[in-house]
Amino acid sequence: MKSISYKDAGVDIHAGEEAVNRIKTMVRRTFTPQVMTDLGKFGGFYQLDLSAWDKPVLVSSVDGVGTKLKVAFMMDKHDTIGEDLVNHCINDILVGGATPLYFLDYIGTGRLSPDVVEQIIAGMVRGCENAGCALIGGEMAEMPGFYTDGEYDVAGAITGIVEKEGCIDGSAIQAGDALIALPSTGLHTNGYSLARKVLFEHAEFSVHDRPEILGGRSIGEALLAVHRCYLPVVKPLMKTIEIRGMSHVTGGGLVGNTKRILPEGLDLAIDWNAWTVPPIFQLIKEKGNVSILEMRKSFNLGIGYVFIVSPSESMNLMNQLIEMDEDPIMIGHVK
Repeated sequence: MKSISYKDAGVDIHAGEEAVNRIKTMVRRTFTPQVMTDLGKFGGFYQLDLSAWDKPVLVSSVDGVGTKLKVAFMMDKHDTIGEDLVNHCINDILVGGATPLYFLDYIGTGRLSPDVVEQIIAGMVRGCENAGCALIGGEMAEMPGFYTDGEYDVAGAITGIVEKEGCIDGSAIQAGDALIALPSTGLHTNGYSLARKVLFEHAEFSVHDRPEILGGRSIGEALLAVHRCYLPVVKPLMKTIEIRGMSHVTGGGLVGNTKRILPEGLDLAIDWNAWTVPPIFQLIKEKGNVSILEMRKSFNLGIGYVFIVSPSESMNLMNQLIEMDEDPIMIGHVK
């Protein structure tokens, strides 16, 4: 009787080892002096330096990139998904005032491809390097029969730090406060199930089609636009602006996410005509005959991040953002 190996069952241990060896050098580029262990250990050791902190608070979050992965598979392009993941997680803790310390990832797949893993991790490294965040570990799980061959899933967990007095939880928000927004770079990492349904099933586009409305970009390129990281803009502003609340516009749209931080009894008055909705969203709405209410619930519609400040602080914030070469948008107020 033939001896059956793990590889016969679909798990290639050698491929996993090769993938780890490929990514070690680039992952080390993200290491800060606080990282105490190399890749491959059972856990990532991180020594906190609390000398500059009075009452430090750790802030953690975990997330994925949803079915944006399906577009990456269709394009056979995997070098941006990791950056999407890191940036999404950073933005989620940033709204609380936290600066990222370290990041961990999970990659699950039916058949592990060292080439694809290398591309995914390259994107994570780029995101971590840009944010000064250490990628201290992760997990690669090869699970044949569970994931479709040629596909994978990714998730990430992040930990950041903020001074207790600097925590931004929305409790100071009042009626009349201004809503000032920063643009998104596209869908970011939400709404892809609806976008794919409309564009690829209903309208029967391919990822390589270039509708005139997209200005020369293919549909795949527009959908894979990297989820923007707002840390470089927001971090310096937290030292100069009294920010009462911040919102990262993800699943649930502008209203759904921003209402999460409002004190009870308050609501939002949004001026939906304050900005021009980017072409990719216009294409989805038109080709799917999607209602405006459904669009607002499912997509960010070009708004990726929201500040809530007092009326007296609003022009100061607008001016500082303009000085940073940003395009801030006054989108409404709290009521």
